[in-house]
This record gives sequence, C-alpha cells and structure tokens, in this order.
Amino acid sequence: MGRLVLMKRGLLSFASTSAIVAFGFVVGVWHVEAQAPPGPDTSKPVEQSAGPEKSKPALPGGAPNGKKLILKDGDFQLVREYTRNGERVRYFSLERGAWEEIPASMIDWAATQKAESTTAARDKAELEKLKKQEEATRTDMALDVDASLQSASGVFLPSGEGMFALEGKKATLLEQAQVEAKRDKKQLLKQIASPIPIVPSKTNIELPTAHAKTRLDPSQLEFYLREAPPDPDQPSVIQKSSRPGESGPEVELVRATVKGNKRLLEQVKALFGEKVDEARNTVLLQRWQVAPNVYRFTLGEPLLPGEYALAEILPDGINLYVWDFGVDGSIDKVTRKK
Repeated sequence: MGRLVLMKRGLLSFASTSAIVAFGFVVGVWHVEAQAPPGPDTSKPVEQSAGPEKSKPALPGGAPNGKKLILKDGDFQLVREYTRNGERVRYFSLERGAWEEIPASMIDWAATQKAESTTAARDKAELEKLKKQEEATRTDMALDVDASLQSASGVFLPSGEGMFALEGKKATLLEQAQVEAKRDKKQLLKQIASPIPIVPSKTNIELPTAHAKTRLDPSQLEFYLREAPPDPDQPSVIQKSSRPGESGPEVELVRATVKGNKRLLEQVKALFGEKVDEARNTVLLQRWQVAPNVYRFTLGEPLLPGEYALAEILPDGINLYVWDFGVDGSIDKVTRKK
C-alpha cells in the first residue's frame, strides 16, 4: 500500500515538472517572436572587398572607368578591375556592381590585352586633345581679357596679337615686313684686292622699296605689343627668327637710311666668320609692361620725318621680321607739334 502511494506521488511530480517545462518553452517561444522585427529583413549585406581600392580618374568623353574581359565565346565582361588567382579570376562587374568569379580558362587573354592597349591609346589621344583644347581656351580667354586693356590715351586696345600703333584715339595694327641680308659689294671688292685676309666682310640688313606703306603721325604716337604665351603647339601670328629670352621682348626703333629703292636698317661686319660690329641708327624708346604679355613703348625723343622700323633684337641679332612705317612732313612741323 505504501509503495503504491509513492508511485502516485512520483507520477504527480513528473507531471508537474513536465507541465512547468512545457509552459517555459511556450513562454520562451513567445518572447523570441515578440523580439523579431515584423516582415522580411530587407537590409543589404555589406560587400567584402578583396583589398583597399584605389580611386581612379574618370576617362574622357564620359567613357566608363573600366576595361573589358574578353571571353572565348565572343562575349565580354565590363569590369572595373580584376585579379587572377590560379585558375580563377575575380573581378568587379560594372554592370551588376558586385564582385564575381569565373574560371580563367573562359577568358581570351590575347584579345583582352589587345583591347586594353586599344583603350589606353584611345584614352591618351583623347586626353591630349582635351589638353590642347583647354590650352587654346586659356589663350583665347587671356586675349579677350587683354582686349579690354585701356591705353594711356583712353582708347581700348584691340584684341589679338601684334604691334599696335596708337595715334591719340586711333589704333592701327602694323604688319610685319621681312628684311633682306645682302653682302656689301664694295667691301667684297676690298677683300678680293687685299693680299691678306684682314678686311672684314660687311652685310647690309635692308627692306625692299624706298617707303613703307603705313604712314603715322608722331605728335601723339605710342606703341603696344601683345604676344601670346609661348606654346610650341599654338602658332603665333608674330613672325620671329628665334625665341627671345624670358625677360620680355627687346624692341628697338630703327631709323632707316634710304638708298635708291632700299631702306638700310643695319650693317653687320664680320671677320673670320665672327661678328665684330653692328651699326644701326636707333631712336630712344622706353618699354613698360602693362599686362601679362602686353608691352607699351613710348618715344624718348621727337620722331623726325623719315622711314622707321620697330625691330625685335634677338640673341642672335635683329629679327628678320620688323614692323615698318613712315613719318611725313617737315622737321619744323614736327618740332612745333612737340
């Protein structure tokens, strides 16, 4: 009888314990479900990068910053970058914006390298083209800004390169004339007649015709020279025999000597192939830099009637292209105006 009572008590104890465990399980499940967010999880997984990614400049013309992986079946994958690890190739797809892998045997490596070379050459050519366009734009902008330059007389300097003559309120663009270098015949005869070579040779630097087409009034005369920034790819309208130094143009106003149908600007003497003397009749001229690549030249003495040329003096001598002009009238008239 006592054993039966114990067995009943054991069954009751087991039933109570099972009920408690079942209740705890239900409560636990309800607690977990209560903490879960409603609806599906829409958060995007964080992409794992194979290593630090370097920022690359965008290619010109709006082209994608990527390259082609050419496949053997004729298709291709447009990728930002790729790495080959053994028999696998890992790449970042620009089309899908994710890292992917394919077998290396699927890629036509020769075609891929050829496509990369073609793309690199095209991009380089495009960049060079854009560079030239930007430089040309900067030059045009510089000339446009200088076009608003106001001279001392109040007139605005016209746009473009060249030498401008300002006569009060009037501005004239001077044309360049090419000079000729000719051996002096009299000096050549002296050399031939001399038993020893001690007579120097003489070369005349002269302009054709006796008078310049452009005639200027010297009463309120000044000059402005505008040069474009040095650019080997951008030809200048100003003709030069060679490039001057970096200190600005050295320009002299030369008074020509009319001889027959020629205007003599300079005589150069040389002995044994070396220059020993150069003679030219110059007028005092003062230079002022008034803006980047723009120079003003003012007269330092009265300009008498005659033929003149503004000549740029280069390291190897007078420029073979000069700006010529003439002054008409009598000396008394010029003196009274001054």
